[in-house]
Amino acid sequence: MRTILLLIVSNTFMTFAWYGHLKHQDLALWKVILISWGIAFFEYCFMVPANRLGAQDGLSGFQLKTIQEVITLSVFCLFAIFYLKEPLRWNYLVSFAFILAAVYFMFKK
Repeated sequence: MRTILLLIVSNTFMTFAWYGHLKHQDLALWKVILISWGIAFFEYCFMVPANRLGAQDGLSGFQLKTIQEVITLSVFCLFAIFYLKEPLRWNYLVSFAFILAAVYFMFKK
């Protein structure tokens, strides 16, 4: 559970670093890059321990990456709806369902 919580925090920082600037098109690109790098530093401060702890708990690299991608999409979905004010369309949900199916197969013994 601690791996998942750390990944959620990490991906929240990552999402703001990568996509938060889309609401601020008036800022110069070089400023956006520097700000994004500053935010991304905190992403790494949570991502690295999340992966280390997950590996220590017995998760493989493949499993960690799959979990991370699902969390990334979940965090981004909320971010896009509430911060960017973008609509959630049916085809996005179908795409997410296929990714969740991948998670099922990733952990199937």
